Amino acid sequence: MELGLTGKVAVITGGSEGIGKGVALRLSDEGAKVSICARREDVLQQAAQEIRDQTGNDVFAVTADVTKPETLENFFNRTIAHFGKIDILVNNAGRSAGGNFETMTDQEWYEDLDLKLMGAVRCARLAIPHMKAAGGGRIINVTHPGGKQPGAGSCPTSVSRAAGIAMTKALSKEMLPHNILVNTVCLTSIKSAQGERAWKASGSSGTLDAYWDARGREHPLGRLGEPTEVGDLVAFLVSDRASYITGTAINIDGGLSAVV
Repeated sequence: MELGLTGKVAVITGGSEGIGKGVALRLSDEGAKVSICARREDVLQQAAQEIRDQTGNDVFAVTADVTKPETLENFFNRTIAHFGKIDILVNNAGRSAGGNFETMTDQEWYEDLDLKLMGAVRCARLAIPHMKAAGGGRIINVTHPGGKQPGAGSCPTSVSRAAGIAMTKALSKEMLPHNILVNTVCLTSIKSAQGERAWKASGSSGTLDAYWDARGREHPLGRLGEPTEVGDLVAFLVSDRASYITGTAINIDGGLSAVV
């Protein structure tokens, strides 16, 4: 299926590893010019080179922290200077955080909301003027099914993700006159950089693949999802083939969630 992404410019936050890297790889493979950011320069540049090597496409990489507006402004300004436009924004930066509600501090709440909700808000605010100038665009917010169906011990992530889902719907309505479509992918049970760090911290003598396999056996499909499978969904949603889809929250969890 031709997705019509050749020549489009896609900005992806948290694009240096895991899910963000998988999305960047898929979009680049479909012909999009990709601009990625993350906090660690060495990991970011290595990811950019790996994507270039695999796809032969232009990948631009700038260090930025979505909780620091000045670094985001630098990232977007340099992206425009390099590519001249922005067609696609994927708000991927974030991490899972959950714990006991009664012992959670204000600071932990503020940090989570700043990273996941306000990070997406800042990026959308920077990208939208360029999308308007181009006559349209696509925004994808990466959230979690827990934002629809919170469980015990899921704060603050479930709350910040619920806010991200609500922002998606509200922004989709506001952007309709500008042909900017806004959707969210609610993901879980995907092989991620955070999961890999959890494996390392566990001190397990087994391999990472064995760790993924063990976790996958507990899943309804018998395996975890691949980051590039998230990339496949995102590539479709930002493509011409999804030109009538906006304001949706699509689960990509292999059927794990009980919520639609």
